[in-house]
Amino acid sequence: MNLLEEFQTAAREGGFIEVLGDEYGEESVLWLKKQAQDIKTKTHQRLCIDSTLKSATVYWMNVLGKIDSKTFRTAVGLQEWVALHPAGSAMSDSPAV
Repeated sequence: MNLLEEFQTAAREGGFIEVLGDEYGEESVLWLKKQAQDIKTKTHQRLCIDSTLKSATVYWMNVLGKIDSKTFRTAVGLQEWVALHPAGSAMSDSPAV
């Protein structure tokens, strides 16, 4: 399995679903969102898997209304981070876009 497939598998296991449609229009990236909303911000985490940079970046809105992000170079790192931030959990200074 290549790195991009590993990122996709980790994302899906973590509750992310693919964003359908051409709203992003980029061929080198795959956008996903967490199916469950964050409890406090009522927003969904977004995940961008970039085939050019060979990375995955999670974006979310924190309780202060600011966008935060975290980039991963390995699927294992993404899996570990997702495990610490389960779907629907309240994320004070952490995830949900």
